[in-house]
Amino acid sequence: MKETTLRTHALERLAQWDRGLCRRFNSASQFTGLRVLMIGVSRLGDGLFWYALMAAMLAWEQQDAIPAVLHMIAAGLACTLIYKSLKRGTARVRPYEAQAEITLFTAPLDQYSFPSGHTLHATAFTLVAVTYYPGLFWLLAPFSLLVALSRVVLGLHYPSDVIAGACIGAAIAALSNTLL
Repeated sequence: MKETTLRTHALERLAQWDRGLCRRFNSASQFTGLRVLMIGVSRLGDGLFWYALMAAMLAWEQQDAIPAVLHMIAAGLACTLIYKSLKRGTARVRPYEAQAEITLFTAPLDQYSFPSGHTLHATAFTLVAVTYYPGLFWLLAPFSLLVALSRVVLGLHYPSDVIAGACIGAAIAALSNTLL
């Protein structure tokens, strides 16, 4: 009984931390310049940035880029299947729906919050791409971090959604790197 109470208390403290951090990050959106940047980064993270990257890799490296691009596509498909399944299974309500203090600044692409699909894809694509082109790290890592940050600032995700998305994306990239 005591162990259950401690676990419940620990989970509630974690949930309070998650909600509080979410409110704090979302309040930064009051700064117009930051809000505009986050909206732009988030929209690029919808896929446009990654498609443009793959096209640029093919244009620059031509035939040599085909394995990297196919690997990114395979990882992206795995990410989509996993995150859609998790979202349906957990059905976590988005922060702006659960907390009146959270302001939504851009429309979500789907209904549920957990995990962050943008962060999941950004992490997986970054890790796969830098496996083939390590010099891209300095472009892709900061962009991926901004994508993750944008999701919380814009009121779409809790920090735990983003952390989970990054962990799952890293796991998919690592697994795909061992298989492909």
